[in-house]
Amino acid sequence: MSNSSRPKKGQEVKIIAGKYKGQVGKVLSVFPKDDKLIIENINVAKRHMKPNQQNQTGGIISKEKPIHISNVKVIVNA
Repeated sequence: MSNSSRPKKGQEVKIIAGKYKGQVGKVLSVFPKDDKLIIENINVAKRHMKPNQQNQTGGIISKEKPIHISNVKVIVNA
């Protein structure tokens, strides 16, 4: 994939393949070395966290997981 068509942080993208096909979301972060990105409210997983210094209460945390860049397409609003 050429660098000019890579999704950037803040852009709207549409999922074109996989479990979330057809859904639209905003890019939260991009990992160019891994060709992956995190999209808001897409591919959310729950983690059971123990209490620690940063998270005093612990509990079940919902967190977006990365998906491969080839499964998304940038939406161009014209």
